[in-house]
Amino acid sequence: MPNTNSQFSTDVCVVGGAGHVGLPLALMFAKHGPFKVCLSDLNEASLQTIKEGHMPFMEAGGKELLDECLADNRLSFSSDPASIKNARVIITTIGTPVDEFFNPALRSIKAWIQSSLPYFHEDQLLVLRSTVYPGTTELLSRMVEETGKKLDIAFCPERIVQGKAIEELSQLTQIISGNTDRAVQRAKELFEILAPDTVVMTPLEAELAKLFTNSYRYLQFAAANQFYMIANNAGVDYNEILAKLKHNYPRANDIPRAGFAAGPCLLKDTMQIAAFSQNHFALGHAAMNVNEGLILYIADTLSKKYDLQNETIGLLGMAFKANNDDIRSSLSYKLKKLLSFSAKQVLTTDPHVTADPNLLPVEQVVEKSDRLILCVPHGAYKDLDLRGKPLVDIWNFYKQGSQI
Repeated sequence: MPNTNSQFSTDVCVVGGAGHVGLPLALMFAKHGPFKVCLSDLNEASLQTIKEGHMPFMEAGGKELLDECLADNRLSFSSDPASIKNARVIITTIGTPVDEFFNPALRSIKAWIQSSLPYFHEDQLLVLRSTVYPGTTELLSRMVEETGKKLDIAFCPERIVQGKAIEELSQLTQIISGNTDRAVQRAKELFEILAPDTVVMTPLEAELAKLFTNSYRYLQFAAANQFYMIANNAGVDYNEILAKLKHNYPRANDIPRAGFAAGPCLLKDTMQIAAFSQNHFALGHAAMNVNEGLILYIADTLSKKYDLQNETIGLLGMAFKANNDDIRSSLSYKLKKLLSFSAKQVLTTDPHVTADPNLLPVEQVVEKSDRLILCVPHGAYKDLDLRGKPLVDIWNFYKQGSQI
């Protein structure tokens, strides 16, 4: 609901508002509220980019929606952490990463809560939006209560596919949880503006639901990648088997093809469940070994079959998934590092990535390479002239067979 309280100059303030989670959500609230929305972010360069009408990353429909919100003067921008004091609703996209030991790192979210305490007051609603370790909502509530302040805190996890947030925010059921009945009701009213439906859970249930969702997908990808390696070792094509076993057999429809299972969420969330269960999540650790190990398998298989020390290898696609520009936790870079030990040279290209100055034009990579590896099946590669170069395509993107 639009702001009716004179003490607030902003309806919604999104902390991390220039990021992949925060910006699409902010734009949707600015459009559908209609709300006055503040984008709060320490990245002043990204804020300036958004002010000038440019999306800092790929997001379907993002540019058009940004133009509309700027034209209607619904957005404000701030790199000052104190900007949250002016907002009726604060949505933070600070989550819980994992450290080098795959244990949850709560430092960032706890430090933000601690530094924000002077700006909180009891009429506000704080919404935790990014994935958090189970128990975090309760922990943060206690931190605030111990200072003598009362604050409605909700955990309402995002569940969108990166790059399609604007489309999916209005299509997917929104999980709602909170530390008080009032927090739940306020969060429910807020997200009913966007979502077609809501479901209420306790904070712990909601925290686990988000982790279970991503971990299950990670396990599915691991099964497919394990199947691929088994088939390849047997001298047969996994994707050929997959296509035929699915023929008129709907129970097999959800078996995925092989490919790089990466990005900032899947492995991280799987390891958070492992930590929460005191490492009694053998399936999760096995999935990590398979999905991360697929890259080792590819590099090792090629090294044994070919004289790579006299070959230049070209990697096609460096983002963590197809038709995206995000390189966070991309397995393409892990493969590049491994091959650099055995190949004469490794060249890389990606039609979408702008954050890597070492990328070359795709035509140059194809021309100079002795062997190509399709790391990411970008749509832009569909009609690419490979010049007859040997190609590793475990995705079977070019329908030439996926055997190494």
